[in-house]
Order: sequence, then structure tokens, then C-alpha cells
Amino acid sequence: MIGSTRFNGAAPVDLPEPVARYFEAALGAQAHTASAAILTMRGSIKLGRWLPFRARQLLAPRLGTVWEATVAGLIRGSDRYVDGVGAMEWKLFGVVPIVRAAGTDVTRSTAERAAGESIWVPSAVSPAAGTKWRATSPRSITATIDTGGHRVPIEHLIDDEGRLISSSFLRWGDPDRTGIWTAHPFGVVVAEHRRFGSIQVPSRGEAGWYPGTDRWRDGVFFRFELEHYAIVPT
Repeated sequence: MIGSTRFNGAAPVDLPEPVARYFEAALGAQAHTASAAILTMRGSIKLGRWLPFRARQLLAPRLGTVWEATVAGLIRGSDRYVDGVGAMEWKLFGVVPIVRAAGTDVTRSTAERAAGESIWVPSAVSPAAGTKWRATSPRSITATIDTGGHRVPIEHLIDDEGRLISSSFLRWGDPDRTGIWTAHPFGVVVAEHRRFGSIQVPSRGEAGWYPGTDRWRDGVFFRFELEHYAIVPT
């Protein structure tokens, strides 16, 4: 049986031990109320072939996100979910449009992305913030994250110390370019963690479609390493 414990940094209630372990590892014993963070990162993204990128992101998992990047020093643009609307806009040399997308499919996908990236702002989705978590095993915890009315069930796998091993959820998209958008498994596998002040978050890993299947290696399209991280005070 999974025991329960009290985690003062997350909420003044009894929590399943794995849930408390996760938030203790991420947030420490102190209460954190930050609902947003600013991240800078580098890595590589697969656009036919792997290309290097550098990016800056404003992330408020329950409200939205803006991810601005330069890819291969040539392509500049952003993916965003702001005020309930998602969009993607990318330009060659910052001038020539090469990708511009919006609409209900993009909005749903970008909202679900923001929910999935709550792994970088755990206080925004902690029990203290009103998110209900449960443990399905000593190493698995789940919750439904609400981003602008889009409810996204997420599963985290954690280690014995509570650090995130992987996270997965169903994300709206068309990864196989069939022309039909629907929900597909999406996830991140974490390679390293880093502490920024008192908050510890995944700092290196990879993300993509079809985690936990034999299509994962082909589905991975994003590899990241955090360089800087700062919470946005509330």
C-alpha cells in the first residue's frame, strides 16, 4: 500500500508518498507560489534533419506560453499559446515567412504543450495551487492539468528521490502528416536535473511523439539543455 505524508511546501494536507516525494524533490520544504518562469535553452530540433537552436521561453503552464527561438542561425520565430489562442510563425532570416499556422488544431496542441511543460514550473500545478494528484504506484503519479480550459491528464514517472524520469500525455497533433489531427502519445525523457536556487527541474532531455513504443526513436524531434531559469514572482 502507498503511504501518505504531509508536504508543507506543497499543501497543508496529507498526500500520497510518491506525490510528496516529487514535490519535495522539485520545490524543497519551502512553499513556492510561482505560477510562471522564464527559461533560456539550447539544443537541437529535427526539421527533416537535426538543426541547432537557441531559445527563450515565458511559461505559465495554467495560462500559456511563448517559445521564441533561432534555429541554425537562419530561422527565427515562435510557438505560442496566449489568451486562449495558439499560433506558430517562423521566418527565414526573420523576414521571409516559411511557417504560419493557427486555428483550433494549433490552439489545442499548443495549450496541451504548455500543460506538459509544467514540469518546469511545478509550483504552478502543485496541490497548493489546486491541482489534484494521485499515485498509481511508488514511482508513478498522475494529475489533470488545466491550461486555459484545456484539461490534460499527465503521468510522471519518478525515481526513488522523487526526480522526474519521464512524463507523458496525449497531445493533439498530426505527427505522421496524414492531414488528420487527433490525439497521439507525447512525452519527455529526462537525462539530467539542475537546481536553480531552491527549485530543481529537468535540465537536459529529449521530447517527441510515441513514448513507450517502438516508434519513440523516430518520434523524438526535440533535444534540450536549460542554460538559465528564473521564476516570475507572483
